[in-house]
Amino acid sequence: MTDEIELVSDGDGLAVVGEQNAVDRFLESMGLLAVSDVVRPDNLARILGGGSEAIRAASDAVERSGRYLKLTKESAARVKELGLMPTKTKGISHAMFGEPGAINKWVQVENGPGSLLTNPALLSGLGGLMTQLAKQAEANELKALLVKIDEKLDDVRRAQRDAVLSKLDRVVLAIREAQMIGEHGGNRETAWKKIESESGTIAEVQGSALRALDALADKVEEKKKIGEIASATYEVEFEVSIWLAVLARCFQLQDEFSVLELDHVLGLAPADIDGHRIGLVAAQQERRDLIVGRTRKLIQRMDSAGSTADSNKLLHARRARAVVDSVNTTALSIDEFHEPLGLDPVRAPLKATRWRDALRDGAQLKNAGIEAGKKALTGAAIAGGTVVAAVASVAAANNVNKS
Repeated sequence: MTDEIELVSDGDGLAVVGEQNAVDRFLESMGLLAVSDVVRPDNLARILGGGSEAIRAASDAVERSGRYLKLTKESAARVKELGLMPTKTKGISHAMFGEPGAINKWVQVENGPGSLLTNPALLSGLGGLMTQLAKQAEANELKALLVKIDEKLDDVRRAQRDAVLSKLDRVVLAIREAQMIGEHGGNRETAWKKIESESGTIAEVQGSALRALDALADKVEEKKKIGEIASATYEVEFEVSIWLAVLARCFQLQDEFSVLELDHVLGLAPADIDGHRIGLVAAQQERRDLIVGRTRKLIQRMDSAGSTADSNKLLHARRARAVVDSVNTTALSIDEFHEPLGLDPVRAPLKATRWRDALRDGAQLKNAGIEAGKKALTGAAIAGGTVVAAVASVAAANNVNKS
C-alpha cells in the first residue's frame, strides 16, 4: 500500500517515513509540511554495517523518503492525538497510518512486514538521526538569535563580546573542519579526533558567562536608592546581551559538537546509540536547567528593583519609568534567548504605575512623604522643592484622614 506512512517520535521531534507524496500529503493535512525538513533514511545504510540482513533493511529504507520536524507545544499536542505507541527502543514511539482511496482521512493501520518495527537496529539508528536533526535545528535557530543580538550591541559591547568569543575560535575551526570531512565522505574517525577534546573549551567559556550573569544579578540587588537602581538596571539592560550572545554561541557549538559525536557513535558502536543519545539529551537538559536558574535569578532581581522604583513614582517619575523599561527590555532579551531552547517566557512584563494613580495610592504617598521629610532635613529639597513640599503635604493630609 503506497499510501502507508510511519511516524517515529523521540518526544522532541517527529520523523514521517514513507513514499514521498504520501509523506507530504500527511504533513499537509496536519498543517505541518511547511515547518518540516527533508530527511533521507538511506543515511542509515552506513549505520547498519555490512551484514546481509542489515544491507537488505537499508535497501528497503532507501526506497522510502521522509521528513522531520522539531516539535513545538502546538505540534506536540497534535502529534499526541495520533496515538503513537512506545517501542522497545527506549524513548521512541511509533505509529503507522494509511489513506484509503477516496476517503480524505488518514487512519491507523496494523504494522506491515515493511514496518520499521521489524528492524530494531534501523529504528535505533533513526532515533539517533532524529537527535542529530533536533540539535542541528536548534543550532540554526541560535545562529539567527546571534544575528539579532548583534544588531542591538554598540561597538564597545560588541568588542567585549568578541573578546570572550575569541576563546572559541579554535573550537569553531575544528568543528567546521570535521563537518567538511563528513560532508565529503572522508574518514569520520579522523574527523572526530579533531574535535573530541574541544567540549571542555565550550564548557569553560559557558562557565565564565554564567558567573558574569551572577555578577549582574548581585549588582542590581546591592542598590537601594532610586538613582542607583536606575543606573544599575540600565547597565544590565545592555550588558546582559553580551553574555546571552556568549551563551547562545556556546549552545550552538555544543549542538554541532553533539551532531558529530552521535555520528561518531553511530559509526563506531551503533548498538550503543540508544543509551548515548538518551544520556546526551539528559546532559543537555542539565545544562539548560543550570542556565535557566541563572537567567531567572537575574530577572527576579530586576523585577524586585523595578517594583522598588515603581513604588517611589511620585518623586522619581522619570527614573521609575526608565527602570521598568530596562527591566522589561532585559526580560525580553532573556525570553528571546530561551525560545530556541524550547523554554517558556520568564514572566509577564512589569506595568509602570501612572503618576496620577500613584498620587491616590497610600503606599506611594507614604514612601514620598518619608523621602520628602528626609530631604527637607538635609536641605536636599531646594531643587524641585515645590514638588517635594506638595507631595509631603498630600501625604500628611492622607495620614490625618486615616487617623
